Amino acid sequence: AAAKLHFKAPPEWVVEKTTSTMRVAQYKLPKEAGDAEDALLVLYYFGQGQGGSTSANIERWVNQIKQSDGSDSKDKAKEETFTVNNLKLTTIDLAGTYTAEMAPGSGTFTNNPNYRLRAAVIETPKGSYYLKLVGPEKTVAKWDKSVSDFMKWFEFK
Repeated sequence: AAAKLHFKAPPEWVVEKTTSTMRVAQYKLPKEAGDAEDALLVLYYFGQGQGGSTSANIERWVNQIKQSDGSDSKDKAKEETFTVNNLKLTTIDLAGTYTAEMAPGSGTFTNNPNYRLRAAVIETPKGSYYLKLVGPEKTVAKWDKSVSDFMKWFEFK
């Protein structure tokens, strides 16, 4: 069998049917009281040599969050690099107004204030996997520890 990324999601996360073949896993993280929406965590794999470099992805994710005061999101982003089970992870954590394009090339963008994005590039011998969590700030904060723990389970075998 081909080696792949192994992980274990917390039982409180709601497993969703993936909406594309590039999505390895998709979870709904139930909303915190007072938030209008649940958070969505998706784990992507586009294939070896696909999906772009770590720095290109970090930059793209940072550019999906705008600051209400007009300041540069890059200055507010918390970036961290660490190793889990011999895999290099580079993470980004950033709050603000989420303005990602609804679908690539659509020209239609979301506009969700008070959102938070946590994302990671997981480098494996068969190419990178990409984790992206987006949702209302309070909801993402509610699941902070479980997301960090989830990343510690990553293993490539």
